[in-house]
Amino acid sequence: MKAAAAPVVVLVTARAPVAGQAKTRLGATVGPAAAAELAAASLLDTLAAATATGWPVVVALTGDLDAAARSREIRTVLRRLLVVGQRGDALGERLVAAHRDAAVASGCERVVQIGMDTPQVTADQLQAASAALDQHGAVLGPATDGGWWLLGVRHPTTAACLAGVAMSRPDTAVLTRDALLRSVPSVGLLATLRDVDTADDAAAVAATAAHTSFARAWAAVAGSGTTARASRTRATTARASHR
Repeated sequence: MKAAAAPVVVLVTARAPVAGQAKTRLGATVGPAAAAELAAASLLDTLAAATATGWPVVVALTGDLDAAARSREIRTVLRRLLVVGQRGDALGERLVAAHRDAAVASGCERVVQIGMDTPQVTADQLQAASAALDQHGAVLGPATDGGWWLLGVRHPTTAACLAGVAMSRPDTAVLTRDALLRSVPSVGLLATLRDVDTADDAAAVAATAAHTSFARAWAAVAGSGTTARASRTRATTARASHR
């Protein structure tokens, strides 16, 4: 008889979607307020997928939720989940602490961690990540920009290597896999997903996940003409700077 899978917790690392602080690259095209709305929708979609797994969900949160877009709606969802503050300075340090805190808060050793940049993620994908941990010491979901959208570990201490990994680089996924392989015998690779960082990313992801809150939010932004106005403004500024 096959042994039951180890208890697993979904860890969502998130930043409060505050205008001017959330999705700044996207905000350069659509404006800070619209970018915050899109970030809020992405967070809500991510939390819905995490909750749909039926596993405990821990949200490691940073930022001022009172000032966030869709604050009341986000707070309503968070009341049903376990919420911890992020600890540490650099991103890698915060991720290490979040893995440890998620395990303590939930009582689970196996951690499946995602951020809030892939609103297209599904509960099935999260469950597949946990299943892959039956064969590997860790699993990694690469992102199209060279980073990663998911990290799964059998034990939270495996994530300690993240403190030494350079983040937000085109080779972050490769560096993370190499670091993991120094502490576990094998790292499983999941499907590659596209992070939402730019307007092009947002349009592409919304087109593949029409059922999501994010897709509806993007349709509202695109339909308002915000992206076109921002593009014209950038073009005018560029021309002026060359005069």
